[in-house]
Amino acid sequence: MFKNDSLWQAVLSGGFVMLVLVLCSILSIAIILEKVLYFYRRSRVSRAAFMQALQEQLGKEDLKKAIMLCQETQMPFAAVVGVGLNSSHSGEKETTEAMERQIVIEISDLERRTSIVGTIGSTAVYIGLFGTVWGIIGTFQDIYQAGSSGISVVIHGISEALVCTAAGLFVAIPAIIAYNYFIKRINGFVTDMELCASETSSLLKGKKKLDEKNLQDTRSHRRN
Repeated sequence: MFKNDSLWQAVLSGGFVMLVLVLCSILSIAIILEKVLYFYRRSRVSRAAFMQALQEQLGKEDLKKAIMLCQETQMPFAAVVGVGLNSSHSGEKETTEAMERQIVIEISDLERRTSIVGTIGSTAVYIGLFGTVWGIIGTFQDIYQAGSSGISVVIHGISEALVCTAAGLFVAIPAIIAYNYFIKRINGFVTDMELCASETSSLLKGKKKLDEKNLQDTRSHRRN
């Protein structure tokens, strides 16, 4: 579009709006890269494999090793289960409430800064359109003041103004795609945390019943 202009000159032709979009693009890319790495580090262990290992430890009645397993597994659902195991001595209701609170904390960490990407994705196009409209208004004002109305002057002014719209789309499209991806991943983490919390409650309830049964059998054996 700008055969004789550099990219920087094209950016400058958009005025302050282009500078705003450039800053939005840098911020968006930085957050996207940070969140992708964040999610990758928390996706190396599957929920099924973790719960199977946890069930084995609880089956051996080794609560300490089960808690250590949760601490070693850097996953949101592992943190939820760890809180549940640590509070298992307080009762079923307290354990459930502790895991629910931890789920809220983990969701807050997962959603951190994702709203910034969503906001950039939803507003960048409008910022670009604002720059285009502003540029077209300036073009017609210059034509009016100069008294020339050649088609080449109008086309050149409009083409410069449309750079802002193109830049807005360039910033918005990746941000929207990334935001939708983040929301999908977060929903997956939330599902895993809720399932792990439910399974942990069931395991602890079964373990408690088994301990009570063993205690009753021991007392009956002593009486006999």
